[in-house]
Parts: sequence; C-alpha cells; structure tokens
Amino acid sequence: MADSKELQQIVERAVAQVLDRQLPKLQKELAQAVLAELPASSTAAAARSETGAGSLVQAVASVQAGTTQKEILRALLDAGSAYGARIALFVVKAGAANGWQGRGFGEDDSVKDFHLDMTAGPAAHAYQNRTVTPANIAEMDRRFVDQFGGPENEQILVLPLVLKDKVAALLYADGGSTNLLEATSLELLVMATSAWLEVASLRKQTQKEGGDGSAGMAPASFERPAAPLTQTVSSFSDPFAAHTPKHIAPKAVPDPEPAAEVVEVSAHSAAAGAAASAPAAAADPFSGMSPEDAETHRKAQRFARLLVDEIKLYNQAKVAEGRRNKDLYDRLKEDIEKSRSTYQKRYGATVAASGDYFQKEVVRNLAEEDVSIMGSNFRK
Repeated sequence: MADSKELQQIVERAVAQVLDRQLPKLQKELAQAVLAELPASSTAAAARSETGAGSLVQAVASVQAGTTQKEILRALLDAGSAYGARIALFVVKAGAANGWQGRGFGEDDSVKDFHLDMTAGPAAHAYQNRTVTPANIAEMDRRFVDQFGGPENEQILVLPLVLKDKVAALLYADGGSTNLLEATSLELLVMATSAWLEVASLRKQTQKEGGDGSAGMAPASFERPAAPLTQTVSSFSDPFAAHTPKHIAPKAVPDPEPAAEVVEVSAHSAAAGAAASAPAAAADPFSGMSPEDAETHRKAQRFARLLVDEIKLYNQAKVAEGRRNKDLYDRLKEDIEKSRSTYQKRYGATVAASGDYFQKEVVRNLAEEDVSIMGSNFRK
C-alpha cells in the first residue's frame, strides 16, 4: 500500500512538472484557435476597443492639424477610413451633391464629379433633416450602386457636414467587404471637422480684417485686437469654394440660401432670415439700427456662438457633469474666461458691446437657458 501511494505521488509530481512547462503553450494555442473561429469583424472590433478613445482623439487631432481647407477635408477622409471601410465626400452646391474624394473605392478620385441623386433616399433625408442617416444599400442612388457596388452587409451611413447652419457636404460610409462601420466615431469626426472648418473660415476673415497674415491657424489668431468691421456678410469665406465640381447638375432639392454662399452661423436664425423680406423685417431686433451697426451686432452674435460651440465640443464630459451637478462654470472657468477675453478684445469696444452676446450664448448653449446650472460662482 505504501509503495502504491509513493508511486502515485511520483506520478503526480511528474505530471505537474510537465503541465507547468506546457501550460503557457497550451493557453496560447487555445486562444489562437478561438480567435481563428471568430468572425473577422469581431476580432477587429476587439483590437480597436483597446485603443478606442485614444485613436479617436488622434483622429480628431489630425483634422485639427490641417492648416488649409483642403488639408482638413483630406484629414477627415484619412481619419474616417479607420471607422468606415469605404467613405466618400460629396460637396453640396445649389442643392446638388457632387463627388470630391473617397477612400476605399480604389483611387481617391474615383468618386470625383459623380452626381449623387438628392431627390430621394438617405442622401435626401440627411440633407433635408441635417441628421445622420443609416440605411440599406437598396435605398441608395441606383447609379451609385451600379458604379461602385455595395457593402457585404448592405448597411450604409450618410452624414451631413453642416457649416453655418447649412449642409455643405455629405459623407457616405459603408463597411465594404470587412463590415467596418462605426457610426458614432464617424459622427464625432464630422462634427469636429465642421467646427474646425468654421474656425478656419472665421480666423481667415479675422486676418483679413486685421491685416495680419502671420497668425495662421493657431488659437492665438483669435487674440488680436478688434479691427475695423468693414467686411460684409456675403464675403465670409466659403470652405468649399475651391472644391466646386466642374459641372454642377440642375438643382434637385430646394436650397434655402444662395448657392455661392455658405449659410452664416447665427444663434438667432429667425433674425437672420428676417432681413430677407419686408414682412419679416419687423421681427428683426436690429431693424431700427443702421445697416453697419446691425451687421456688427450679427457678427458679434456669430462670433460668440462659435466660441461657445468650441468650448462645448471639446469639453463634452465636463458639460454633462456640470449640468448634473449645477457647477458648470467652475468646471469650465478657464475656457469660458479665455473665450470671453477673446470676445471682448474683438467686440468689447464696438456698438455690439451692449448686447452682451457672449454671456447670453454661454447661458443659452452651455446651460440650456437655466442660469442656475452655471453655479453660484458664475457672474450674472
């Protein structure tokens, strides 16, 4: 009996030693076998989840690294290709959407000048409602499908790139043969691109007004003292002016603004629209002012909105927490006061100073018209 127990102990020790040596190898082989059986999209998603937020931050940073409008748009497509197997940008002019560049379709210019049907389907829905539109490829423009094919899982996405309250471009995306299509990441990239293009346009205008071309795209370009406000609304830079296709198709969808001009950013769109017709002029809060003073007030409103939109875009977590805890000002004090200083340098000594538009925009946009959300330290 003793010999039997001793033999069992010897065998158990030998087996344990073998297992200790082989277990890491077995674990590795088992993991590889399991991964080999998983769908390709699942393994790709798992890999992306490890870097998720970090890679998205880098994608937004690459868009903001653009110093020209063309660089910004190309950065959007390059960064977006990490979240959609096939993506293409269509510039909207006079209600017509024409291809600019794509990724995943072969050559980058393969979609160039392709006229996308805007009368129906997801493209029309995204344009008319200014909202991200998921759809099935069967709903897409038939000519587009015939020419470029469709994704394996048949799911597509059309995202509007909104500039100054107008859809200036549409981003088409699908999963191609890999089913790579991350709607939330693409939506955030498009939003960041829209904001950065507006910043680029406004800074370009600021440089022209100030006669200083050295500031470039750096944030400090907002910091220059206010220059004489002589530029008209219609001269506001159109980020897509250089990308107008050679041949514009007939207007397919009613366009609320002139084709040659991107719609202006305005916190009071009703007031902006009121200037277009005599019956509505009575509703214009600036109707009793001279054209020059009214224009200064409108520019101040737009500038305030852009500054606050930037704060909101890059501090989404703080905004959400501040609203819940009603201490929003304490969390965003540095950003708010820096932007307030920028606003005051530009409009504090103009006729628009009486409007206090930056303060009003902070309460409207960040606090959703509830000043108590800003907290007790916020100056009323």
